[in-house]
Amino acid sequence: MSDSAFSSLNEYISTAAGRSGQPELQAALDAARADADEYGLSAPSVALGSLLGTLAASGEGGAVAMTPAAGVVGLHILAGLPEKSNLTCIDPEADHQARAKATFRDAGFGPSRTRFLPSRPLDVLGRLATESYHLVVADVEAVDLPAAIEAAWPLLTPGGTLVLLGSLLDGTLVDGSRTDRITTAAREADALVDTLEGALVTRLPLDAGVTLVTRVQ
Repeated sequence: MSDSAFSSLNEYISTAAGRSGQPELQAALDAARADADEYGLSAPSVALGSLLGTLAASGEGGAVAMTPAAGVVGLHILAGLPEKSNLTCIDPEADHQARAKATFRDAGFGPSRTRFLPSRPLDVLGRLATESYHLVVADVEAVDLPAAIEAAWPLLTPGGTLVLLGSLLDGTLVDGSRTDRITTAAREADALVDTLEGALVTRLPLDAGVTLVTRVQ
């Protein structure tokens, strides 16, 4: 696919998403993306965000979002998450979480749909109930990816998916000349997911590269 065709396709996807018939949600998403830009936070593209919503809608169970851009990630997840399920947002920055909470409210999601843990993900993942979450999204530093995978994998329900955002580092993890700490950790994480028992692994060229690790039923 040429660069121009790829750009046109992404533009169409963004335009189509704006025709979703949910003006409150779209307005909240636009505001959340502007907020993420202001803070210099990496937020998923419309295409990747839509995929998160689809994954959230594909089964029963709660969802976990470990990300500074909780407003954008959380809205996409809540758009698909069953009404009886809730979303847990984990990030140590209380200000990011306060803004996400306001964003969810503006989109029409009640406070009972979400909970916020203002902590480092690796400090609290072990306290969450095992086999209780259908979707876990990890947007963490590459050096934390291996530990995050090992802590998050037991949380998934059968059929649930762990989503590793930015895990492929724009493809630089395959550059043999790169031996820095970040690239090495990303390679370790990429190898680790293939060793998980009962895992179906899918790697997609979305954004900086995303890895889906599904617990096969």
